Amino acid sequence: MGSGSLFPRLALAIAGAALLNAQASDPAFAPLTKAYEALRTKSYDAAIEAFYQAVALAPDRPAIREDLAYTLLKTGETEAARDQFAEAVRLDAKNDQIALEYAFLCYETKQPVIARRIFERLTEAGNSTAAEAFENIDRPLREGIARWRQAVDLDPDNFSAHEELARLAEQRDELPLAAEHFDAARKLRPDRRDLLLDLGRIWKNMGREEDAFAALVAAWRGATARVSEQARELLPARYPYLSEFERALALDPSNVQLRKDVEYFRSLSSGKAPAVAEPALKTREEPAAPAPDAKELGIKSLDKGFLGDALKYLHIAHESERKDYEVMLKLGWAYNIAKDDQDALRWFDQARESPDPAVSTEASKAYHNLAPGLERFRTTFWAYPIYSTRWHDAFGYAQIKTEARLSFLPLRPYVSLRFVGDLRGSIQTAFGPQFLSDRTAILAAGLATIPWHNLTGWFEAGEALFFRQSPAERGRLKPDYRGGVSYGKGFGHLLASGSHGRFFESNIDGVFVSRFSDDSLLYTQNRAGYTLRSAEGFGGFHIQALWNANLTADAQRQYWANFVETGPGMRFRLDSLPASPMVSISYMHGAYLVNEGNPRRPNYNELRIGVWYAITR
Repeated sequence: MGSGSLFPRLALAIAGAALLNAQASDPAFAPLTKAYEALRTKSYDAAIEAFYQAVALAPDRPAIREDLAYTLLKTGETEAARDQFAEAVRLDAKNDQIALEYAFLCYETKQPVIARRIFERLTEAGNSTAAEAFENIDRPLREGIARWRQAVDLDPDNFSAHEELARLAEQRDELPLAAEHFDAARKLRPDRRDLLLDLGRIWKNMGREEDAFAALVAAWRGATARVSEQARELLPARYPYLSEFERALALDPSNVQLRKDVEYFRSLSSGKAPAVAEPALKTREEPAAPAPDAKELGIKSLDKGFLGDALKYLHIAHESERKDYEVMLKLGWAYNIAKDDQDALRWFDQARESPDPAVSTEASKAYHNLAPGLERFRTTFWAYPIYSTRWHDAFGYAQIKTEARLSFLPLRPYVSLRFVGDLRGSIQTAFGPQFLSDRTAILAAGLATIPWHNLTGWFEAGEALFFRQSPAERGRLKPDYRGGVSYGKGFGHLLASGSHGRFFESNIDGVFVSRFSDDSLLYTQNRAGYTLRSAEGFGGFHIQALWNANLTADAQRQYWANFVETGPGMRFRLDSLPASPMVSISYMHGAYLVNEGNPRRPNYNELRIGVWYAITR
């Protein structure tokens, strides 16, 4: 083989080795190759994605950021392109072309102060394009400052003149002039605490850290929510010391919220009730008293019922430690007490992830108690089968109901299907057969009020389907209109997990039913007794010993609807199961209050065994 063919092959081998070496040494080689290939086919989204991958692998290479910025401009993402040029300028401060591109993008995206600074620097370096751009920005500022200065000289109490002069001075980087007139405007209008934010920002840029801190604290504690949030972002992550709160109050003595903060901190330090005191300014050499922990303040405020303070300090604590699940739980309770259940549900949901079983259990319980009431649609099914020794029969009552929760409507529309029936059917009396239930399914639509102090009103219209005929009901279908009010309240230690002690429960219902000859009925059922401590080893077996006292009456004085009954009973359930099923056993002695037409004895004894089961989705 001749030497003429050796050199080309050797050159190719060297080039190939260099290429392989470049690939091995450059972590961004593969995504950059993909990015430039996508640019050739004008697949800009794919190129941007590949460039971002390259930036992550080689974050200190300005050329990659420059190419990414130009590609972002092709897709109209101006602000994202500006940010990439900013990084390129930071990495390569001597590249005037990148700096010029960055300056123009800053001006286009409402950052004229940064644009002016860059144009001024490039002008001093002899760049004619930058000089023209600088003059276009600087001339209106110079002229405006001159006009507003003249206005201030003519009328020193002109608030608008001071504010406009301050803003133009800040844009032209005349920070002492801007600070002077923001301060003057603030003193003319103490209610404009957004000016404290401006003043704090300028003092911070001037290096007046203590003054800036005081202005930002005053803006944070006394301004609108938007300004308060902006001020908080400019403050350090730590909570201010008492001396810093006092310095802020000295700057803004009419700030009511700030004064409350200072008094509250002083009371915690002294252990005494807050006393109104003149704001004091401590010297720098004086040791600052450390502020109580924000979490501690939030929990104490919540315990005392100061919801505004509780929310404020708990949010600060959450900002400081994002994984403090106890703070999330307390935020849930604070919002729940404040009647903001949507936010409460969100915090309870987050607190359920706590590794602390006590916190996660409490949060889960609160979440599941709250969530059903906030869902747009809620379906509830309940069933209550009962066996009675008085009738030697088993009765069944059940309902499935779906209701809609509409924020713009104070009522909740619903549809329901009820079942009523028994096994035996009827008994023979001297007056003929007596039917123990009407064995029906009732399909209805209705409206219910939102519960108010445990009181609910409702009305529905439906159709009753009879599964059997009786002397009173020969047809299969009959309209059914009913409505009423319901009240239920429990006191003491109810049948819930971990509860033990005395309790009392009362349920009162007033019902109108068209199908019972337009009759109105009143039911009241009352139970008092003692909830026993759950038994270990049986899944948390819970039992109540109780005494019943019930009354039923109606408007038409029918015998079957007028009686009283009382007697001992017990109820039990397992903690390991949901709140249902619950088994009840009662021995009742009853007496009819109306005996005209009554085919049975006026008094009765009855053993009643029932199982209540309910589920909501």
